[in-house]
Amino acid sequence: MRAFLALALLVISFASQADVYEELYETAGWTEQRANFSDALTAAQQRYKDSLPPAVFQALVDNSNRRFASDAVDRRALQALREHLAEPQPALQFFQTPLGRKVVAAEVLAARREQLAQHVNGLPRMDAGSNRQLLIRHLAQAIPASAAGAEVSLALAGVAADSLSQMLPGILGGGQAQGLLNSQRERLVQQIEGDLDNTLLYVYRSLSDAELEEYLQFAQSAEGKAYYAAALQALRAGLAVGPDSVQAQQR
Repeated sequence: MRAFLALALLVISFASQADVYEELYETAGWTEQRANFSDALTAAQQRYKDSLPPAVFQALVDNSNRRFASDAVDRRALQALREHLAEPQPALQFFQTPLGRKVVAAEVLAARREQLAQHVNGLPRMDAGSNRQLLIRHLAQAIPASAAGAEVSLALAGVAADSLSQMLPGILGGGQAQGLLNSQRERLVQQIEGDLDNTLLYVYRSLSDAELEEYLQFAQSAEGKAYYAAALQALRAGLAVGPDSVQAQQR
């Protein structure tokens, strides 16, 4: 009987833990950001419409829609979050606070289709005092914003490349493709970091200096570092960027 009770409690514990991951996924804005990505994907697809034969364009749309199907992206990202974040509760508690919700709202708003269209030629230069600039610089070092931006850019840029590789298999060897991907990733990270402080000043413009400092404290904490490290892995898994994307899509 004791063994049975222990097993039952263990199963309940695992089920509860799984619910925490799903709640964190929703509360931290992952579902909303995935919807923002879907809008960006549609725009990326349409850019090829007038330059490709209809059959090739339709193959591009079908392939990318299959790869980035909402349920598939959520499933891959959630699985990675479970694998890489041992304790989700601290992050969930932060994102459930008024400040956490404000952070998520600011991030989701900045990635919406109308916002991206409005600033297609670049963000406005943000004025900030020395204290705010310092907070933003530390925040840029604490959260993987440039790495995350590079992954999203690679995923969108890879829409046509994925279709080409499926129609002409073997055009690039695995090692060569991985080398090109890593080179692109490094270049994108450098480009994003070049204007990252101004980008974060714009994204978090609705936060006061005191709120920014509190957010920074979470991001720099052991719990915050664990969450953001896991979040980057979850993003990569969800977007399935790279030569192994076919295998990742099957997860």
